[in-house]
Amino acid sequence: MDKKPNFNPANRPPMGSRPAQQPRDNRQPDRKDAKAPNNINEFIRAREVRLVGDNVVAGIYSIQEARRIAEELELDLVEISAQSDPPVCKVLDYQKFLYQQKKKAKEIKAKASKVVIKEIRFGPQTDDHDYNFKLKHAIGFLQEGAKVKAYVFFKGRSILFKEQGEVLLLRFANDLEDYGKVEQMPLLEGKRMIIMLSPKKK
Repeated sequence: MDKKPNFNPANRPPMGSRPAQQPRDNRQPDRKDAKAPNNINEFIRAREVRLVGDNVVAGIYSIQEARRIAEELELDLVEISAQSDPPVCKVLDYQKFLYQQKKKAKEIKAKASKVVIKEIRFGPQTDDHDYNFKLKHAIGFLQEGAKVKAYVFFKGRSILFKEQGEVLLLRFANDLEDYGKVEQMPLLEGKRMIIMLSPKKK
């Protein structure tokens, strides 16, 4: 049978006492704000920085002096080039800067998403009247800034005329050379031979 340890009342801590707690560390974390893509203000760790911006005298300053200048202007000190030696910092309104960056990115994305592709279908033995009608449409599409995806559809045994389809698409691209440039040469994909043209920049 195990013996219980002897209890000595003299070793008991005084009534109401608690174990000592470690002091809390109230210092700022040694990293940038997780919400900010740039190091700003107190999160900039360099000892000195190259200061740029409106209403400031450009030059190399201690980090303390650079922060003081930003505070006097009621603006933020923003690290815009951490790889430079010393890092380059700019005095600006950081929230306004983030808004402008977000707006610019949104505009670029909107322009990229507006790429329009118009399709034009030919048969392997398209006559001149039909060809010229579709050529006129293609010119209009390219002038509007849209891409043109022209293809020859081979139905059944007409796949035997694939060389004829390639000649037709190359003729089509040649007739459109003043309005568009070939982005993809004739390529056979299943029952379709496709050529892609993009508008020429004005």
